[in-house]
Amino acid sequence: MIALDDMDRAILRALEADATQSAGALGRALGLSQPACWRRIRRLEAEGVIAGRRLTIDAAALGFGVTVFLGVKLATKGRVSLEDFERAATAIPEVQVVQHVLGLFDYRLKVRARDIVDFERVLRRRVMTLPGVGQVEANVVLSEERRPGPLG
Repeated sequence: MIALDDMDRAILRALEADATQSAGALGRALGLSQPACWRRIRRLEAEGVIAGRRLTIDAAALGFGVTVFLGVKLATKGRVSLEDFERAATAIPEVQVVQHVLGLFDYRLKVRARDIVDFERVLRRRVMTLPGVGQVEANVVLSEERRPGPLG
């Protein structure tokens, strides 16, 4: 684990809010020179603290207005490998996240669909036909509030 000082944390918070900021703009906002800010960002990347920068797409603006989290319990763990299930689940375009979890369910899937009818199609034709699927529980997202990360 890398030791972070207050400036490193400030840089991470600022990049988490807007990863498109230049080192110069970020440095000015934090009272650092552009080269000093750039060196800190590069060190954080080299140490693996910054693992990448992502583009956030508004799914609803693209017509995907329904998000559903599915809990999936495998029925035949001995007859189907976890890798087979994971490979098949990640091949479904509407499934954005596949998490192997501990608890009541074996997996948690994040599914994006255009509407409830589209979600039902994905559930019936794709998710329920995955290898080893037993019990499935759906939780439709009604609203979402973004909270700052652990550094916020």
